[in-house]
Amino acid sequence: MPELPDLTVYLEALQQRLVGERLERVQIVSPFVLRTAVPPIDMAEQRQVTEVRRLGKRLAIGLEGELWLVFHLMIAGRLHWYDRSTAPPKRAVLARLQFSSGTLTLTEAGTKRRASLHLVQGEEQLRRHDPGGLDVATSSLAQFAARLRSENHTLKRALTDPRLFSGIGNAYSDEILHAARLSPLVLTSRIEDDAVARLYAAAREQLQLWTGRLRRQTGGGFPEKVTAFRKEMAVHGRFRQPCPVCGTPVQRIRYADNETNYCARCQTGGRLLADRALSRLLKEDWPKGVDAFDRDA
Repeated sequence: MPELPDLTVYLEALQQRLVGERLERVQIVSPFVLRTAVPPIDMAEQRQVTEVRRLGKRLAIGLEGELWLVFHLMIAGRLHWYDRSTAPPKRAVLARLQFSSGTLTLTEAGTKRRASLHLVQGEEQLRRHDPGGLDVATSSLAQFAARLRSENHTLKRALTDPRLFSGIGNAYSDEILHAARLSPLVLTSRIEDDAVARLYAAAREQLQLWTGRLRRQTGGGFPEKVTAFRKEMAVHGRFRQPCPVCGTPVQRIRYADNETNYCARCQTGGRLLADRALSRLLKEDWPKGVDAFDRDA
C-alpha cells in the first residue's frame, strides 16, 4: 500500500498537473471501483480542479462546487498520468479521468478489487474519509507521545493504525522501528520516555528521508515505480539479508497478508520473536536467540 512518502510524491505530481485544469470526462471501467452513487459521477465533469489533498492514505481531488474525488489505492492500486499527446492504455484500467491537461488512470494489480473511488460534496463529507491520524512531521514530541499511549497496542500496530498516525503502513513502520532500535512488539503502555523520543525522531527522520529520495528518483516526472519494497530499505522486505548496521540476518513475523521485518540484534537484544507459522512448526527446535544462527553457521 502506498504510504506517506509515495503519497506525498503523488500529491505533488497531481498538484502540478491538475490544479487550474478542467475535468472533462470520467469513465468508470470497473463497476467495483466507484463506491458512491450520490452525487452521480457525471456531476464531476466539466469542473475546474481547485486543489489536491492527502487524507491519511487517501488522495482527494477538489473540484468547483465543493465536489471531491477521493481515491483510496489500498494495496495494489496505482495512479498513472498520460499527457494529451499520449494515448492511455485500454487494458487493466479501473477508471479514466480525462482532464484538459491529460488523462489520469487508476489501475490495480491482481484480481482483488480493493482500490476505491468516492465522489462526495462538501467539507463535512470529505472529513468522513479522513481517519484522523496524527501527522508526525508537524506534531510535537508531546503530541506524538500522547497519541502513541492513547491506546495499548504493540508499537507496530500503533504506528500502522490510521486513526493514530497518518500515512504510516507496514513498510515504513519497519524502517522506523529499526532506526529507533525498538522491538515491534513492545507495548505502548510500557514504553519509556527515552524510547518514545527515539521513536518520534526516527519516524520524522525516516519519512523525511524517504520522501526526499522518492522526489529525487521521480525527478519531476509522474511517479510510476510506487512499491513497498525498495533495495535501499534497512529491513522491510529483506528477510534473511544482512542488517546494514550489524550484518545479522533480518528476521520476520508473518501474519495474514502482512509481515514484520526486524533485526534481532539491533532491536530485540538478540531475541527472536515467535513467528506464528514457523515457530509452531519447529516447536522446541525454534531458536530463542539470534546467536543460535551464529552457532549453526
